[in-house]
Amino acid sequence: MNELIEKRKGKFISYKKLRDQARKEQRLDTEEQVRKEAPEELFVECPGCKENFSRSQIRKNLYICPGCGHHYAMPPEKRIKSIVDEGTFKVFNFDFPELDPLHFEGYREKKEAIYEKNHYREAVLTGVGEVDGRKVVIAVMNSKFLMGSMGIEVGETITRSIEIADRYHLPLLIFTASGGARMQEGILSLMQMAKTSAAMERFQQKGGLYIACLTHPTTGGVSASFAGLGDITLAEPNALIGFAGPRVIEQTIGQKLPEGFQRAEYLEAHGFVDQVVPRGEWRRTISKILKLHDA
Repeated sequence: MNELIEKRKGKFISYKKLRDQARKEQRLDTEEQVRKEAPEELFVECPGCKENFSRSQIRKNLYICPGCGHHYAMPPEKRIKSIVDEGTFKVFNFDFPELDPLHFEGYREKKEAIYEKNHYREAVLTGVGEVDGRKVVIAVMNSKFLMGSMGIEVGETITRSIEIADRYHLPLLIFTASGGARMQEGILSLMQMAKTSAAMERFQQKGGLYIACLTHPTTGGVSASFAGLGDITLAEPNALIGFAGPRVIEQTIGQKLPEGFQRAEYLEAHGFVDQVVPRGEWRRTISKILKLHDA
């Protein structure tokens, strides 16, 4: 007899089916055991659906929760890879001295620790690449570096990137993610708001296209400068966008804010954001805008 048959609860089940079922149960048991024994940091609880997913699952899904679509912070190099044509991105290597104008206690050590862990030099990565064959200047802020705060180097990097886009008549994309100005650099960090805004004004007066791409969070001095100056403003779902946080505003005005206030969808409904774009659609959306601009 080629196929063994076992009688179970009055039904005949093929050996093959029993074997496959046993393998599936063993696999599930093994996965559950791995989940229990794995270090806690290998799994994260989604703040949206409260389900646990492995970090590898989230990374493979463009740093989006597979369950509910919650958008996690995305490393700048991964974001650039998801937008530009493969092999076309070239980094701008601006040479800056080590900056600590206030000799703020522990500031240098914090930056060195971030560099040792993630090899991030600063809170922004800039360069030039192509999107469907169209060359663009692109800057991506990094909320994992001191909350994406804008200090002297970030402001100067953004300004120089704008000037390069101006000089070579290229469209400009800036993905913002920031908690605001960098307190460790004092008034010099606040000066970057005026500097970046002035550079953007010169660029746009000459007909340059600036697509502002707002991600979570875009707040403080960044939202009050170049983040709010886009010719076209896009945002990721549920991104927090605003100058001060909702709690600060409520305490200041003594009123309860509307549901979803300062979130991307609310701002789209009220005209501040042109379109809310899920992360998987950024490349297609940007390509379409660049094509229309060429026309």
